Amino acid sequence: MLIHTERMEGGRVALLALRNPPVNSMSAALRTELHAAIDAALADDTVSALVLAGDGDFFCCGAEIREFNTPLSTREPTLRSVIARIEEAGKPVVAAIHGAALGGGLELALGCHYRVALAGASLGLPEVKLGVLPGAGGTQRLPRIVGVERALSMICGGDPVDASLARDWGLVDEVYANGLRARAAAYALAIADAPLADRNVGARPVASPADPGVYERARQEAARRYRGCVAPLACVDCVEYATRAPLGDGLAFERERFLELVNGSQSKAQRHLFFAERAAVKLPAEWRAAAPIASVGVVGAGTMGGGIAMSLANAGFDVVLVEREAQALERGWSVIAKNYAATAAKGKLTAAQVAERQARIRPSLAMEDLRDVDLVIEAAFEDMGVKRQIFQLLARVCKPGAILASNTSRLDIDEIAGFTDRPAQVLGMHFFSPANVMRLLEVVKGRETDGNVVAAVFRLARRMGKLPVLVGVCDGFVGNRMVSPYTREAHFLLEEGATPAQVDGALQRFGLAMGPLRMADMAGLDISWAFRKRMAPTRPAHVRYSRVADRLCEQGRFGQKTGGGFYRYEAGSRAPLEDPDVLALIETCAREDGVARRAISDEEVVQRTMYALVNEAARILDEGIARRASDIDVIYVNGYGFPVHRGGPLFYADQQGLPQVLATIRRFHAEHGELWRPAPLLERLVAQGRTFAEL
Repeated sequence: MLIHTERMEGGRVALLALRNPPVNSMSAALRTELHAAIDAALADDTVSALVLAGDGDFFCCGAEIREFNTPLSTREPTLRSVIARIEEAGKPVVAAIHGAALGGGLELALGCHYRVALAGASLGLPEVKLGVLPGAGGTQRLPRIVGVERALSMICGGDPVDASLARDWGLVDEVYANGLRARAAAYALAIADAPLADRNVGARPVASPADPGVYERARQEAARRYRGCVAPLACVDCVEYATRAPLGDGLAFERERFLELVNGSQSKAQRHLFFAERAAVKLPAEWRAAAPIASVGVVGAGTMGGGIAMSLANAGFDVVLVEREAQALERGWSVIAKNYAATAAKGKLTAAQVAERQARIRPSLAMEDLRDVDLVIEAAFEDMGVKRQIFQLLARVCKPGAILASNTSRLDIDEIAGFTDRPAQVLGMHFFSPANVMRLLEVVKGRETDGNVVAAVFRLARRMGKLPVLVGVCDGFVGNRMVSPYTREAHFLLEEGATPAQVDGALQRFGLAMGPLRMADMAGLDISWAFRKRMAPTRPAHVRYSRVADRLCEQGRFGQKTGGGFYRYEAGSRAPLEDPDVLALIETCAREDGVARRAISDEEVVQRTMYALVNEAARILDEGIARRASDIDVIYVNGYGFPVHRGGPLFYADQQGLPQVLATIRRFHAEHGELWRPAPLLERLVAQGRTFAEL
């Protein structure tokens, strides 16, 4: 049974509890039982009021997403029908919310006559994050309770509010510290004889906002936060419609917009990522963290080390931050303090919270201070010689059970593990910059890394609010290895006739946060230049190589920090400006290397760069560096600005059709040589009529 009914308050209150673990999702089967249970309680003359509650950890976290685009999603009674039955009831229905009421769960509660909540509960409509909008009246009922501006904030942003704020807004009527069900039942009985006419949310009018510009501001914020996504804009349209139409018309308008979105490619991509993120954090059942990590050491107080230390302190960990030179430590601590001050200035932290978090970070100049920590994260200079010195010392200093991790973005974890006496306890933790902001964490399992160590680090990452993805050892792991062919093609396109602005513009219109050339200017061209110089002796002489970026660096053009890279920059500005000197340099490089220049289309820019990602990703999968195709999508969306509404490189390839992708790659192979040799896995999938999603 998905609905459990019990009588309370001497039998006069019927409590209907949702039992569909783990989150009480509103499946077709649950809706059927709930509708029948409501009918039965309303027909029972001994029942004066109803309470809807949820078993387990949550009230209800929304629709059963796997039923979208199936007949089950429209099977009667739909959630809209259940809510209509509640609104027309002759007895009061009280929603008793604990844990979370999200999506369809909150829409169910909005249909109830009263809402009470347990302290700490969250209420929200996060559908926009799945590429849809609330489809059971959320866009029409919520503004009738909290007003247009607050409704726009909740619906278009997708973030929940806590029970206390919900009470202040009038979204819930009472908040209880404990005893939710008993107190909800008593509350229901106390208001059983009160008139229901003014408690029917749908019958209330929606007041137009005093400032009509609120809608345009909401659209602008939606475009900024959810770049390229159509769902947030549809959310604004629906809320605006609620102010000028009765509920019935508004529900019909909302339904039309919902169906357009749920059947569209963007929602399918965003739902793919929803499930992909949940799959990524699952590890083999036999990998179990022996003991939780309580204290952490960070070696290196630079940009990455400081950000990692902040992220750990924010999550409640005690941190020892070690540098070898006092000046570097002082500089790093100053940046940490500045970052916390900026967060406090935005109202996101109080002065007391800042002080508490900074107090968790203990600066030190002595590696010996790491002797008692459970985990050390090395975030020093990206050089194997430096890593050797640090890890040899850590192996001597740290306690036997301590885990040793490197934040390296591409170096060999197996080689690093060989510097220690405990290779089973060594792994990579590749954070993304800024580490105190970015969610993604590539967890690199070495050849000898113990699975239980991986499990311990995953547990720590989740507590830090990170999204850990397990990857294997190779140059650049997953993300940075794929960046190389992507960047390579961007540089080749310049030599063949495109301009930096065209390459970046085409990819930004495709949906990327920033094109590769602007990104390189922002990061600093000298960083990748140093790597290319180290790799130069191993580069095959017969393979094409673009010297454009090297030439820029030789001229001291390292990007924004020097006022020029692929673009030029005015003093104090980060706006990229086309530079005739760069265009001339590109033409010179092309002429010297015998590259014929021609007109380049935006379509070719997208295909050359995106299919380079896809081809390399297929090799990574085939080599076992990534466990599943969806893990690669998670990494690229969360770490490299790939557009969320396209679902990641491999989901995008599946949507394009792998036969068409392979045919294009084969054409590029014929035109541009061995760098475009098709990945064997891609060829096998096409031959078998399969997709990446089916692996």
